[in-house]
Amino acid sequence: MPQNKSSKPAERLIKKYPNRRLYDTQTSAYITLSDIKQLVLDNAVFRVVDAKSGDDLTRSILLQIILEEESGGVPMFSATALAQIIRFYGHAMQGVMGTFLEQNIQILMDIQDRMADQSQDVYQQHFGPEAWAQLMNLQTPALQNMMNSYLEQSRNVFVQMQDQMQDQTRNLFTGFPFPGQPPAGSKKKP
Repeated sequence: MPQNKSSKPAERLIKKYPNRRLYDTQTSAYITLSDIKQLVLDNAVFRVVDAKSGDDLTRSILLQIILEEESGGVPMFSATALAQIIRFYGHAMQGVMGTFLEQNIQILMDIQDRMADQSQDVYQQHFGPEAWAQLMNLQTPALQNMMNSYLEQSRNVFVQMQDQMQDQTRNLFTGFPFPGQPPAGSKKKP
């Protein structure tokens, strides 16, 4: 039965056995982390489960792939960035941080796809693959500047939102006497 474009692709099931081997139930073959990385790059829908318990191990496997990528070649995260991410665990903002990262990565991917589509239409007709790769490398600083500007704007909006929430909280509790706060109706002296 042909699959129409609006339906979701079937989820590919990967089983992880106690001997650390990964078994792809679709191809009936053992696979490696590199194969799972390729599934990610191919936008395949998959789930990794423990063969014995059925527990979902997808996140754990993806984190292993990230660890391998960070250990070899050019890392994406600095030690400072990783330390800052760790500090969010157990913090009240932990849930917000995950959503923030996910949404911002999606925005970056959308921008990247759009730039590639626009550039490809114009330049690929006139240049070969090497020239195309050089052009995309030249666009990296522009993309970084654009993202820095976006992040600065996001920071400013967040600070404004935080100030507004703080003002609303003060207004909500103006009738309650808190130590170190002026009583309701009085103004602080400059």
